[in-house]
Amino acid sequence: MISAQNFDFRELNRRIKTAKETVCYIDDCFGQRYIGCGMDAKHLTIKGTPGNALGAYLDGGTIEVNGNAQDAVGDTMNDGKIIIHGNAGDALGYAMRGGCIFVKGDAGYRTGIHMKEYKEKKPVIVIGGKAGSFLGEYLAGGLIVVLGIGCQDVPVWYFTGTGMHGGKIFIRTEKELPSLPAQVTEKIAEDGELQEIAPYVSEFAGYFGMDAKKLMKDRYYLLKPNAKNPYKQLYTAN
Repeated sequence: MISAQNFDFRELNRRIKTAKETVCYIDDCFGQRYIGCGMDAKHLTIKGTPGNALGAYLDGGTIEVNGNAQDAVGDTMNDGKIIIHGNAGDALGYAMRGGCIFVKGDAGYRTGIHMKEYKEKKPVIVIGGKAGSFLGEYLAGGLIVVLGIGCQDVPVWYFTGTGMHGGKIFIRTEKELPSLPAQVTEKIAEDGELQEIAPYVSEFAGYFGMDAKKLMKDRYYLLKPNAKNPYKQLYTAN
């Protein structure tokens, strides 16, 4: 057990990196940044609120937060898992290249911006509640799932998928989606298409004590890039 109460982020991260144990518990976390930055093997369990860039460049292992997390969780993450038993701030999964992020509650603006995939690397973000504006901005690959649990309205805000040229976004809602950018097409997801997200929804439900079968029975919108997307010509093919 590491108490973070009297440590700045440099000392806290030094202690995490030099710990001989592969499983580490961090208590009294109050905004220290870069926790787990570049980690490739350990399992961190954090009690409190980690600061910006939690799990930045994560290359394996697991980070589990018993609380909320601030901005830029999983920045340029390459592998591993981040599990948040609360809400996450802005720019969740920025430029994420692999691994999975599961958020029980809500996420802020620009979730999944510049996410991409390459060969076997496929990043996945599952948000239990709602997400702010610019969800999946310039999305180039991977999956984003917004479950909208407890939302009385549409669980995404404005400009979803702006500049999107790859990847997929699934949104669970019985409401009609707001106007989408020209770069995005929408449809009601069919059973076969939902099979792609079923394992991740099941994993999400397992972490947070929910019913995956019930979640998968509801209506999902599937958002994909428009084949005539003018942004597509700016990028190489996946």
